Parts: sequence; C-alpha cells; structure tokens
Amino acid sequence: MADLGCWPGSWLEVAGRVVGPRGRVVGIDLRPLDRPIDLPNVFAFEGDLCESADLERLRSELGKRADVVLCDASPKRTGVRVVDRAREAALLEAVEKALDALLSPGGSLLLKLLDAPEALSAERRLRRRFASARVLRLRATRRGSRERYLLARGFRPAEAGPAGESGPGKATTGRDREESP
Repeated sequence: MADLGCWPGSWLEVAGRVVGPRGRVVGIDLRPLDRPIDLPNVFAFEGDLCESADLERLRSELGKRADVVLCDASPKRTGVRVVDRAREAALLEAVEKALDALLSPGGSLLLKLLDAPEALSAERRLRRRFASARVLRLRATRRGSRERYLLARGFRPAEAGPAGESGPGKATTGRDREESP
C-alpha cells in the first residue's frame, strides 16, 4: 500500500495494522512524520511526489506495485484563490501520473478531493481509469469542510500509444456501480 501525503502518520499507522505483517505500507510526504510508526511493515520518508527520484524511491521501497494507493494530501494554502487552485491541480496531476508507476492493475485508490473545478476535472479523468468510482464524505470530516474522497476500484493502467506515448486505457464511461467502502 502506498500513502501519498502521509503526514502526520495516522492513516499510515492504521494501514500498517490493516495489511498486517505480510503487507507493506510506504508513505511519502514533504514533511517528516510527527512521530515514528513502530510497525515493522511501515516505512515513511520525506520526499516530493513530483520529483522522479522520490517517486522511484517510493516504488523501490514498496518492492512491487501497490494494491491500494491512499492520498489524503492537500497543498499548503496561501489564501490566494488562484495560487491555491494551481497547487491543488498540480498535486492531483502528480497523483494521477504516479498511478501507472505505483498501482497494480485492478487496484484501488482513495483520494482526497477539495470542492474546486480542478478536483472535478481530475475526478472525471480518474473515473475513466477505474472500473468503478464514487465520491464519499467521511463521517470524521469537519463540518463546513470542502473535503470529499474519491474511492475508485479496478484500476486500468494506461496503455502505451504510438512512439511510447501513454494515455488512458480502454475505459468505459458507463454508469458507476455503487459499492460500500
């Protein structure tokens, strides 16, 4: 399992317990964890998902493609709408690009989305990459928060196109199935 934006570490710790001793959870964040996670199957490091060297390290630490990618990351807010939206778009694009390197075919994604046009656009693109997807609001979400999560299952990796270009796989755009999380 990969945890993108793993600070402060609570999701990382829960994921480590869920996958058990036979599983592996690797987290990456721009900030160090508040405290070490004392589980032998959990590893976290400071890094930037947008940097190819850090993405390669994440892949290496995983040992194989992940069955699940979690992303509870959100960009640091400035209060300037144009800047904040650009940062959100860049983060979502980085996650989207990283999926082909990190997520196994048929895998699942849980991705935080903020209520903004950039998130809606990313959600539409990502839905085409999975067999099913739906948007959830977690019970633990603060009242008034714009946070919601895309739960997507059945990942379809991009196929190499002409001259090595990659693009979305042959995804159907039919109605999404309802699934319980």
